[in-house]
Amino acid sequence: MGIKTALPKIELYLYTSVLALALLWAGSWIIEASSENVNRKTFKETVKPGWHYFGRKMDVTDFEWAMWFTAFRNHILFALSGHVIFAKICSMISPKIGRNGFKNRSLIYMLYGCLTVLIIMGWTYISLILSHCIILYSVALIKRKWLCFVAGLTSLATFKMEPFNSWQAGFVTGTFELQDILFYGGCGFSIMRCMSFALENCEKKDGNYTFMDLIKYNFYLPFFFFGPIMTFDRFHVQANDPNLTRKPREMWNITIHALVHLGSILVVDVFLHYLYILTIPSDMKLVKELSDWSLAGLAYSNLVYDWVKSAVMFGVINTVSQLDHLDPPQPPKCITMLYVFAETHFDRGINDWLCKYVYDYIGGNHDGIFKELVATISTFAVTTLWLGPCELVYIWSFFNCFGLNFELWVAKLFALPPLSTIEGVMSEAMSRRIRGLFNAVNFWQIVLYNVLALNSLDFAKLVAKRLLFKGFPLSTLSVLFVTYCGIQLVKERERKLALLEEPEPSEPGKPKTD
Repeated sequence: MGIKTALPKIELYLYTSVLALALLWAGSWIIEASSENVNRKTFKETVKPGWHYFGRKMDVTDFEWAMWFTAFRNHILFALSGHVIFAKICSMISPKIGRNGFKNRSLIYMLYGCLTVLIIMGWTYISLILSHCIILYSVALIKRKWLCFVAGLTSLATFKMEPFNSWQAGFVTGTFELQDILFYGGCGFSIMRCMSFALENCEKKDGNYTFMDLIKYNFYLPFFFFGPIMTFDRFHVQANDPNLTRKPREMWNITIHALVHLGSILVVDVFLHYLYILTIPSDMKLVKELSDWSLAGLAYSNLVYDWVKSAVMFGVINTVSQLDHLDPPQPPKCITMLYVFAETHFDRGINDWLCKYVYDYIGGNHDGIFKELVATISTFAVTTLWLGPCELVYIWSFFNCFGLNFELWVAKLFALPPLSTIEGVMSEAMSRRIRGLFNAVNFWQIVLYNVLALNSLDFAKLVAKRLLFKGFPLSTLSVLFVTYCGIQLVKERERKLALLEEPEPSEPGKPKTD
């Protein structure tokens, strides 16, 4: 079936109506549950005073969101604004600095980053980061990929496993509320960047990159504490590009994206005052009283919220880096647009890193079942270490690894007779509909496998039990039908994008100019 296969417009209108009504219905149940239970004892710790004039309280369960956009908003804005102003001033005078002109801007970014990290975290933290950088740079000079992986993953493990992480954290003196977040965030991302540097150095044919190249890459402030990870090969080229001219309407697009992020922050703030989607799953007694539709909507909305949070946080950082003439990793793909495990991720930077150095490197073209199995196991082994080994992460990794391989197994099965023969007889529109049914089932696998990492294993088990067993057949089939409607609308969007990207055919008798 081709991606450009169309469905009748009346059918798409029907899907749109069903999806809109279902979302409104599920949302009304969640709003009702939030309003009626706002004074529950279990809500006191995570539902705090919010809009006093409207009489609404706010769900403050997510520390990351509160950190970025309430409690420490001014601190983060001050640091990023200082970087923008400092970078702008230096970009204006950098042609006069040394003989390399604009290429010195990466050095200027590094100096501001090091100074900011030094002021926030102290000299012992800088020394700790530099010690790991020195070790991994020394390993990089040997130019053996397997050795770079061993050294890098060992360094990463020292920040993810006891007693090594506590021992290293003890070097950082002083205490403040953000210390742990900044410590482990900066250290973890630094190790991943050092590994990217080492692996790219192995690919360098003539000589080696310098230690200063690594330091300039690692201490670029917008990416330092919170990511996203930009692989060294891309950063090195872009940060040292002397051409600082912008494309037509580039600043306009950056401004629009910044306004979209601001609008998203306001929308999320409204939702957190009316939909306590993060607090409700922690009260299992209340969750058991909810309807099947409320549970399905709650699970789905938790994943959407996590995507929005990631998109906004990375979007703010990306806006700053775009002002520095960098092309950072894009925000993650919306969970609503996902129906295959191969495209599922919540951090595109980490996803790009894993694909480049592990998944694609081992899996090749991803056609072989055994190679794909080895590639996915290796990828999720590294991901498990990155997230921090624990029971919940082990379960999450196992199910997502299984889902990725299961997709390949099903694709291989449907490529064989008689299934391939049956599909060949069908019309392309009917083939799209049948594939949409399988995609709907796959979508809920993605939701269930990932909601356990965002909420709890008990909540994920309850959602699965209610939708698959207790709610069968009415709730199960109705939820799948609504999901199928959404999948077809996503496929329609993909079809239109494919048509837009298709090159226009040249006129008969007219020579090509490409």
